Amino acid sequence: MKIDKSLMSGSTTLLILRLLENADMYGYQMIEELEKRSQNVFTLKAGTLYPLLHTLEQQKMIESYETTTANGRPRKYYRITKAGRKMLEEKKAEWQVYTSAVNKVLGGDCYVGI
Repeated sequence: MKIDKSLMSGSTTLLILRLLENADMYGYQMIEELEKRSQNVFTLKAGTLYPLLHTLEQQKMIESYETTTANGRPRKYYRITKAGRKMLEEKKAEWQVYTSAVNKVLGGDCYVGI
């Protein structure tokens, strides 16, 4: 089943912050991890991800740093900040209210946690 992209657009920040909650990641790693965890339901293009990462960095929700890979090439990693963790908790709470309301309208009473 194909998912309408507009359904994902409002949750992208939540998903990215959640990915970074437990581990620093580089951009392509986030794309792969999101696809893996969602069983290919959520796919991000680099052209969508990097502007979002830059915005989150400007908002101080995440920060970046560079490290050198084994082959000597620099790689930019991202990590969540204290402010980002706070935002993540707020976004998770919003998501719980939203999904609960949608499920009630649809006739279900189930809750999908993060």
